[in-house]
Amino acid sequence: MHAYASDLYRYAVWLGNRRETAEDLVQETFLRAWKALDSLRDPRAARGCLVTILRREHARRFAGTRAEGMPLDDVDPERFAAFAGDRVDVLAMRRALAELAADYREPLLLQVIGGYSCEEIGGMLGLTAGAVMTRLSRARHKLRRCLKGAALVGRKAEGPR
Repeated sequence: MHAYASDLYRYAVWLGNRRETAEDLVQETFLRAWKALDSLRDPRAARGCLVTILRREHARRFAGTRAEGMPLDDVDPERFAAFAGDRVDVLAMRRALAELAADYREPLLLQVIGGYSCEEIGGMLGLTAGAVMTRLSRARHKLRRCLKGAALVGRKAEGPR
């Protein structure tokens, strides 16, 4: 529990829109995992199983609803800097991440925040590794495009240099 709680919490905050909800999701995830502990064949798969449980619990709770006002405080934008170039404006990165469709944002967060491989992400999301790589590539492209647009808007607001 101690090894994975903070990663699960950060991911739950991104899935939902409130910290209290994220805490409930993480608690429910650990409860379900505890009940199914006997069925875990490979202890090395525990992390991926926990993320899958959390995603499914979130889907059960919020089926048919959409998270509004996604909190962006718990993700370090510097982790995404490789997608945009050098240092990036924190606010611009948070906005760009929030604007990504969930189909692109979710695998990107799992890779960057969770450190999962494409195969692991595919297992969690029910996708092939190739589909995950495609989504990651598209997510990076959309982030770059959005951040370039934000940089242009920021320069226009500042005036000519």
